[in-house]
Amino acid sequence: MRVLIVKTSSMGDVLHTLPALTDAMQALPGITFDWVVEEGFAQIPSWHPAVDRVIPVAIRRWRKHWFGAETRQQRCDFKRLLQSRTYDVIIDAQGLVKSAALVTRMAKGKKHGLDSKSAREPFASWFYDIRHHVEKKQHAVERIRELFAKSLGYQKPTTQGDYAIASRFLATLPADHEKYLVFLHATTRDDKHWPEENWRQLIGLLASTPLRIKLPWGAEHEHQRALRLAEGFDQVDVLPKLSLEKVATILAGAEAVVSVDTGLSHLTAALDRPNITLYGPTDPGLIGGYGQNQTTCRPLQGKAMSAITAAQVKDLLDKERMSRGIFF
Repeated sequence: MRVLIVKTSSMGDVLHTLPALTDAMQALPGITFDWVVEEGFAQIPSWHPAVDRVIPVAIRRWRKHWFGAETRQQRCDFKRLLQSRTYDVIIDAQGLVKSAALVTRMAKGKKHGLDSKSAREPFASWFYDIRHHVEKKQHAVERIRELFAKSLGYQKPTTQGDYAIASRFLATLPADHEKYLVFLHATTRDDKHWPEENWRQLIGLLASTPLRIKLPWGAEHEHQRALRLAEGFDQVDVLPKLSLEKVATILAGAEAVVSVDTGLSHLTAALDRPNITLYGPTDPGLIGGYGQNQTTCRPLQGKAMSAITAAQVKDLLDKERMSRGIFF
């Protein structure tokens, strides 16, 4: 059976889809997937053993010059590639009008998706041949697992979902690699940031341990923040700009990660690394870290992110180390 997945963005949403592929792979031996995904996240589907072909799409970029000659050509090339195969099943796991109208509608095969009461944008369901009801009040990973099970005709497992990508990255790590923490300090919304002062206080509290601290970054303003956080601390490494795959390798080797609500926090969960995620305005109940050793830290209701103290986070790190028998 060959299945097309339409799940284009964001990083967290793409990662949340991986356990559903693992379920399907175990329930239906020999199943293979092609996956349409935004070009910036195209590395992620390729990490899963059931994915045969990744089809990058650039809707975000195309929208800026939709009728430009270069964009029209790229859209034609994408359509030609998308329609080069006829699929047994097409699953639109995005649930948006944009993905349904611009991608799912053009693909060849029986189209499955969420019904109007389940989809984020109800009108998207008009583009599907078969619509499935999936209860909204459950974690995003479980919703997608249920959609795949109903679309492909098997019972959704009751066990925790398996992303099936951690072993890929752990296999590349040397046995004697240094012990370190990763701090994921960058996120898109101002109200999701933990203050720089708090990060520096946490770094100071960890100065007596042998653990190094690694700070990845993406955009230049994030690089500048990392440099400010590291200033004056010998045990902190500001990493160079890295590909997503290299960031995943760094995360896979970490003793633990401290993060704000960001796509890389979901990548940490997918890699089964201990992760303390600091949440502010967003509710982690339905879209928070899903996986092993995931700890949520939130301020009291009505309080800002700054109310989470460095001492609180240090205590959570110590509890994590003790629970896994790591002493120094």
